[in-house]
Amino acid sequence: MKRGIFLIHRWLGIVVCLVMLLWFVSGVVMMYVGYPKLTSAERLARLPDLDSRRCCIAVDEAARALPQGIQPSSIVLTSAGEQPQYQFRSGKKIFAVDAVSGTLIKGVSSTNAISAAQVFMPQATPRYIDLIDEDTWTHTRSLDMHRPLHRVQMNDPERTLLYLSGATGEVVRKATQTERVWNYAGAWLHWLYAFRGGPLEGAWNGIVVYLSLAGVLVAISGSVIGVWRWRFRGRFRSGAKTPYREPVMRWHHLVGLGFAGVTLTWVFSGLMSMNPWNIFSGAAPAINQQAYAGAKLTPATWPLGSRDALRLLPSDLHVKELRWHLLDGKPYLIAVDGGGRTRMIDATTQKVSEAPPAEILSAAARLIDAPIADVQLLQQEDTYYYSREAHTMMGGMSHSLPVLRIRYADAAQTWVHIDPATGVVLGKLDQRQRVKRWLFAFLHSWDLPVLLSSRPWWDAALILLSLGGLALSGTGVVIGVRRLRR
Repeated sequence: MKRGIFLIHRWLGIVVCLVMLLWFVSGVVMMYVGYPKLTSAERLARLPDLDSRRCCIAVDEAARALPQGIQPSSIVLTSAGEQPQYQFRSGKKIFAVDAVSGTLIKGVSSTNAISAAQVFMPQATPRYIDLIDEDTWTHTRSLDMHRPLHRVQMNDPERTLLYLSGATGEVVRKATQTERVWNYAGAWLHWLYAFRGGPLEGAWNGIVVYLSLAGVLVAISGSVIGVWRWRFRGRFRSGAKTPYREPVMRWHHLVGLGFAGVTLTWVFSGLMSMNPWNIFSGAAPAINQQAYAGAKLTPATWPLGSRDALRLLPSDLHVKELRWHLLDGKPYLIAVDGGGRTRMIDATTQKVSEAPPAEILSAAARLIDAPIADVQLLQQEDTYYYSREAHTMMGGMSHSLPVLRIRYADAAQTWVHIDPATGVVLGKLDQRQRVKRWLFAFLHSWDLPVLLSSRPWWDAALILLSLGGLALSGTGVVIGVRRLRR
């Protein structure tokens, strides 16, 4: 058995030691520079105001331009460049209709893309590059409905690269030169994106999973060997507690005793991030959004026009978007300003108000096929509902407060978070997802709110531990190269 453990550590270590070294280097970079994205806050802040003097035709008129048989699951009045448009989502597709002319937008030209980019960054000059399906900075699957994507280079100091939707013409991603350069030593390296977008695209998930699994086995076997080889009582003839006299082997042993534990947790949590073999998927019930809405979203019978809705809102509210919303069978419009603040309009009474709590609870009872076990109003973030800095992997997600947490008495112990002001469902967490929160998010980035608020101590701790892991992996690389040369 001992020999087997030594062989596992030796040969799997040779396979993954360089990858693990790169993971430690790139992990530190990712603490400060994330994979390029366009957050909801950035997008809203750069949208032009919706002006009731020039906007817009009614939603039922816009819906007539949709292809026959399309039943929208969501409707938003927003802008692409300076042009207001209705966006209808149906399944995995998005359809845009000009909110002034009522024309279905069937294709976005390079001229449209340049115009929208100029509005997005008015202080810079745009230069059109090309139309692409996917590249290094657009592997995100949420962009699929917008493909192909127009690329426009801006001449601002950050040399920002903008990606615009081929379906709507809006900006859907931005990548500054700083992000692009550092990401080759950060997320692109950390997530092994060298295997994305080419002939190995289909194998990428498996490559990451099995390299991570190999890293876990290397860390476990190394920890066991390190303890075996350490003299807890007495010393070797050299006078040391370790049998290794050769400097690299000696340091590999000593550093391993100090940092193998955190190395194991980081590699293991990285493996958990991939949801290997769907261990976190389970059979949790899906959210029944239509039952929660209480009716189908039917533009033809919507009782309030967009222009009238905009006129109902306070003049100091600079509305960037209108979102169509059904709650417990009743129609509402949600107005959103550039800071993400919302106002809700009852489309029937034409009054501005918040969502009635009774309607939210009535609708929530149908959201999941299980009784409600508990309702809690969170006034501050906790370990399951918390925000991260914008550049981080989860940094683009909104975590508004206060928020309703509704717990259901189903087999999966599902929790649902709902905005009490609008009744919008913000997300769900079942028991397996909550376990993943600890096995991935906590172990990988130490993201408890109390730790994230303790900077720069959080930074210092993670960098110090990363340097330990880097030393462990680096000495492993040297040992592996020497072994292969024999």
